[in-house]
Amino acid sequence: DFMERGKVHLSRVLFLTLDEADRMLDMGFEPQIRNIVEGADMPACRERQTLLFSATFPREVRNLAQDFLRRDYVTLTVGKVGSATDTIVQKMVFARDSGAKPKLLVDLLLSQGVEGQRALVFVATKREADMLEEELYREGFPATSIHGDRSQPEREQALRNFRDGREKVLVATDVCARGIDIPNVAMVVNYDMPSVIEDYVHRIGRTGRVGNVGCATAFVTPKDGRICRDLANILAEARQEVPSWLEDLGR
Repeated sequence: DFMERGKVHLSRVLFLTLDEADRMLDMGFEPQIRNIVEGADMPACRERQTLLFSATFPREVRNLAQDFLRRDYVTLTVGKVGSATDTIVQKMVFARDSGAKPKLLVDLLLSQGVEGQRALVFVATKREADMLEEELYREGFPATSIHGDRSQPEREQALRNFRDGREKVLVATDVCARGIDIPNVAMVVNYDMPSVIEDYVHRIGRTGRVGNVGCATAFVTPKDGRICRDLANILAEARQEVPSWLEDLGR
């Protein structure tokens, strides 16, 4: 927007950083990224240093790397690309259906002593985020939520309350949670499972950061069978327990 209005010029850029590259592509921002990087006044890649960060490295991200980086670019990896870090303890919980999840979540938060820690809970829909926030408040948990129907000031206030510890549980949809960096998140809960394994890896990566140990719990229903095989592989690669029922759902 600033470039189109002539408010920003990039001719003196020496360092260019593309963070969360795979997420930006998932959200459909490739045309905007290319407009910026390939803009008329952006220095050529040989005249600048370009850094590209991504939790996963699919073909689309590799294409960006080939187009935006020097031909002799260096790749640095932490752990195995596309896998979970070993500082995250992953736990699978079988839920017979969606109706069983609220009690499972309350029991989990009570067992983890979340009153002194931060927990980030991922849900699939905006309606689910609102309903779960209200349910947690009724159960005595200070909770807040962010999703696409919240205004920007409301989202910022919710994040401040979560960061400051005034509210210990943040319920979020995927779109609003992308790019969030909140220190000391002790637990991530996949209340609703994502449709692809890359989103699962991104979600649980909100905990267990900077060498800290984190906990990631997933509520898996029979309807989540499409992701269960990949999920079992992620668990096995991280040397985590793979429940037999999860393998059965993945077949």
